[in-house]
Amino acid sequence: MSDWPDLAGRLEDGGHVLPVRVYYEDTDFTGIVYHGAYVRFFERARSDFLRLIGIHHREMAEGTHGASLAFAVKTMTLDFQKPARIDDVLEVHTSLAEYKGARIRLDQLIYRGEELLISAAVTVAIITSLGRPTRLPQILSEKLVQHAPGENTDG
Repeated sequence: MSDWPDLAGRLEDGGHVLPVRVYYEDTDFTGIVYHGAYVRFFERARSDFLRLIGIHHREMAEGTHGASLAFAVKTMTLDFQKPARIDDVLEVHTSLAEYKGARIRLDQLIYRGEELLISAAVTVAIITSLGRPTRLPQILSEKLVQHAPGENTDG
């Protein structure tokens, strides 16, 4: 057990929530969050979501469950609605929208309190060390499917 149980956020009904504080390094010269920083926030949240459900990047890369695997972002659509600013405390919400074959689609939202700031639709591919798409090993697929909505399961 970690001394910091909330470091990776928390699983909630319907997904994962990761708190993020905006630091100077996340902003542009105006004190507004630079658009590329949101991509980092989304990446951290996806990684922590997977970690908390038992899918670890290091184990995948080391081939613990078979071949060496990784996740690669295939598409990402961002919708910027309102800016975040230095010192804001944000929440990144991540939910599994679809899981089929070698593809995982996630919906991600960043809130400041109740206010939606940015949304993202992200599709990641599971790839081998040679960059070829592949399915997750059964043991990892079962962990992911537990968080899949309705009929959208590995198929």
